[in-house]
This record gives sequence, C-alpha cells and structure tokens, in this order.
Amino acid sequence: MRTSLFSSTIVATILALGSAACSAQDEPAPDGSGVETEADAGAADEAAAAAGDEAADEQSGDDAGEASDSEAPVEDEDEAAPAEDAALEDAAVDADTADAAATEDDHIPAEARAEYAALTGDAEAGARVFRQCMACHSVEEGQNRVGPSLHGVIGREAGTVDGFRYSSANRDSHVVWTEEALFVYLENPRQFIPRTTMAFVGVRDAQQRADLIAYLRENTE
Repeated sequence: MRTSLFSSTIVATILALGSAACSAQDEPAPDGSGVETEADAGAADEAAAAAGDEAADEQSGDDAGEASDSEAPVEDEDEAAPAEDAALEDAAVDADTADAAATEDDHIPAEARAEYAALTGDAEAGARVFRQCMACHSVEEGQNRVGPSLHGVIGREAGTVDGFRYSSANRDSHVVWTEEALFVYLENPRQFIPRTTMAFVGVRDAQQRADLIAYLRENTE
C-alpha cells in the first residue's frame, strides 16, 4: 500500500514537471522579444539610410541638370552673336550694292536697257566703228590723248583716269560706265552729260553702238 502511494506521488510529480516545461516552451522569452525588436529597428534604419542616399542622388542630378540648363543659353548667346554680326554685315553690303545699282540705273531709261539687251554686239564690226574714236582715244593703259584712255572703261566711274583733266560736268556726273550707260551715252554724249567738252556727235545706229561696246569689252580689260 505504501509502495503504491509512493509510486503515484512520483508519477504526479513527473507529470507536473512536464507540464511546466511545456508551458515554458510555449511562452516567448522576454529576451527573445527584445532581440526581434532590435533587428526590426536595424532594418528600418538601413532602409531609411538607403532612401536618404537615393534622395541625395536625385537632388544632385537635378542640381546638375539645372546647372547645365543655366549654362546652355550662355553658349547659345555666344554662338548667336557672330551669326547676328555676320547677318548685319551682309545686310549692309546688300544695301550698298543696291544703292550703287540705283545710282547706275538713274541715267539709263528702261527702254534703252531693253533695246541694248535685245542686241548682240560684234567686236570685229566694232573695231571699224572705233576708227571714229581713235583720234582722241586709245585702248592702251595710261595713253591719254585729247580724251582719256579707254583701258578698263567698262565698270569705271566717269572722270577718274589719272593724269587726265576732265570737265567739271564729266567729273561730277558720278556716272558708272556700264555697257548700258555707254550704249545711251554714245548715241548723244552732250545730251547724256550736259556741258561736257567732248565734241563727238555720237553714233546714231543702235547696232553700231552695240558692236563698238563689244569691241571695247574685248580690248580694254
């Protein structure tokens, strides 16, 4: 009887100890919960640091982009300035050319330009016409006679041959001897430049004037 009671007590004690052990395993240890919280906090810190680095990189990229944008217009302005200067220079040259052309055309009636444009000059025939001029003019450079040398006459301004004494009417006429101007002048010199001292009465035939100009073009350059 005593043996049975003793055995029952031992069994009860063992069962109680086993139950206590199981309860201890089921409940989380205070230290374990503390470790888990520290790990979570460390992960959060790392994530925050990474986000901060990304934000810093983005800000740096934005600052660099803004710096590039702010510098770009300066370069464009520097490049645009020479182009604008060149455009202004070209416009000035065009204006001067237009003024010169207008000055030349002032002496030439439109119908006379059209008449000359419709003709084809013959230099060989013009050489025969030039015989009327040879007493006063030479086509050689620097050879002035009663009249100035006709060397380089086409495109030259009236009254500008060195060493020749012009009348004030000729010198102050500002005529440029284009082919069209010569075409009109040679028909009636005194009508074209009033008070000129040139005594030549002119060449009335339009084809002969075109031939004479063709001769001058080939022999006075």
